[in-house]
This record gives sequence, structure tokens and C-alpha cells, in this order.
Amino acid sequence: MNPTDEQLIALMGHGQEDALRELHRRYAPYLFSMARRMLSGTDDVEACVQDAFVSVWKHAARFDPSRASAKTWLVTIAHRRFLQALRDRPDSTLPLEEWDAPTQSTQPLDRIMLQGALTQLDGEQQKLIELAFYDGYSHGQLAEVTGLPLGTVKTRLRAALSKLRTHLEDKRDA
Repeated sequence: MNPTDEQLIALMGHGQEDALRELHRRYAPYLFSMARRMLSGTDDVEACVQDAFVSVWKHAARFDPSRASAKTWLVTIAHRRFLQALRDRPDSTLPLEEWDAPTQSTQPLDRIMLQGALTQLDGEQQKLIELAFYDGYSHGQLAEVTGLPLGTVKTRLRAALSKLRTHLEDKRDA
């Protein structure tokens, strides 16, 4: 029997290390890809992905499947860890070709679905999503970079995420 992700997290909440190993097998490549895109430093990538799984292990008993899917919960924990690593770095700029270099996702279906969903957004929404999610900009930083009021940035990000969610849910249900 192949347990669901949610079942694996429940088992982890009861201290079953095999469940953690299986969840790691399923999601480590995806998280490494995401971290490489955001952090671009091999040492940071490995440490942050490891920290994300340690956090999932520690908090597995608190996971509530009625609030989010296991994948969403795991990716959110990892994303927050990656953002913290970005914020902890000393200020440095990357050459444009490194900053803008595309990375290949280890899960082609996820990449195709996300690319399709991003095309549903207008150019400004796409840019806000990229800056916030991949580059770790806070709402305040987005307001400074774009010249938009903070409330407008938050509203437009929320609308963009809602549009992405709707599109991806429609595709999943189809």
C-alpha cells in the first residue's frame, strides 16, 4: 500500500522515521529545485532543504489536512525557510545572467502546469509573483521596487495568487 502524503505526515507525528524518508524521497527533488532557483548557492540550498524537512518532522503532529494539502504545507514551510535564508544574507547583487537564469524543475508536470497558470496573469502580476516568490521580496520591498502603494501591492498579489489557484484547481479537476 502506498500511503498518501497526508498519511505520511500523520505517521511522522507518531515518530515514524520511515514516513519522513518517504516524504523526503517524494519532495526533496522539488524543494531542491525551488531552493536552487531562489538561493543559487549550493551550501544554502542543501542546508535550507534539510532545515525544512527537520521543521516538518518537528511539527508533523500539528498538521491539519483541513487547512491545506500536505504538499502545500511542506512547500510553505520550505519557502519560508528559503526566504529567511535570503534575508539573512549580506546584501549582494548577482549579475543579470545568473539572476535570470532559468532552472529545470525535477517534476515536469508541475513546471508545465505552473507555466500555464502564469500565462493567465498579466505582465505586472507575473512580475510581482516572481519577485515575491522566487526573489524573496517582502511586500514593502515590492512597493519600493514597483513604486506602487503597499496596499495596492498586497491587493494585486492576492488577486494574482487567487487567479493562479483557480487555474490550477480547474486543471486538476479536469
